Amino acid sequence: MATLTYLQALILGIVQGLGEFLPISSSGHLAVIQYFFGIEGESVLLFAVMLHLGTLISVFIIYWHDIVKLVKELFAVIKDIFTGKGLRINDNPVRRLGFMIIVATIPTALIGLFFNDIFAGLYLSLIAVGVGFLVTGTILFIAEKMGKNEKKVWGMKFRHAVFIGIMQGIAICPGVSRSGSTLFGGLMSGLDRNFALRFAFLISIPSILGSVILEFPPAISAGLPAGMWGPVILGTVVSAISGFIAIKAMLKIVAGKRLTVFSWYTWVLGAAVLGYAIFII
Repeated sequence: MATLTYLQALILGIVQGLGEFLPISSSGHLAVIQYFFGIEGESVLLFAVMLHLGTLISVFIIYWHDIVKLVKELFAVIKDIFTGKGLRINDNPVRRLGFMIIVATIPTALIGLFFNDIFAGLYLSLIAVGVGFLVTGTILFIAEKMGKNEKKVWGMKFRHAVFIGIMQGIAICPGVSRSGSTLFGGLMSGLDRNFALRFAFLISIPSILGSVILEFPPAISAGLPAGMWGPVILGTVVSAISGFIAIKAMLKIVAGKRLTVFSWYTWVLGAAVLGYAIFII
């Protein structure tokens, strides 16, 4: 495909923003939409990177105060190390949260580095995407049925962070929701619902940022077909706006214990995609 239309960019931007933070899998939706639009991934690689950048912007806007505190605490840790005070992981809740984010990011990064080629191949299979949607629906259903969740940053252990990081890494599979997987990991670890969601969104920052950094050089090398900068800018802006809306919506949805709505949605969508892939293609 030589060009991307403004309408397609608008649709893809909305889907990326909503799907990144609502537990419905942006990757799965984009894979299905690109299939029916006839969009080849390599031809719009830079566009895909910019869509991720748009969703990253939305996280920064909503969690700006948390991010500033975490960055300040990072410099405080560096200062403590050079002055011989050590890491002092439990010095304050912000520092402990920062270390939990780092620990959760490690397994995600390792899974991405060692299994990225395998996961990338799954994007070419609608069957794999359909199965991913079914997995998303199932983990959301299980997560919603969890009992009391009261742990916050002081009750969270490093093993919980590792488990949540592994779940985020598994979400590289198309159709498996990143926000749904990390939220599932948090709730399975006994985290307070609101804290689990906050942690899920905060650990998405290094994950999305790392993806953007790794994909940006090849995306620049691949370039863009003539006339595509307009749609690219539109899609980026729209993904940021829809991402902002999705995060705000999730804060209310999780508090209201309504995750099963997304279970049924992804189950139905997964069954439809599988049916199409098996019986129609």
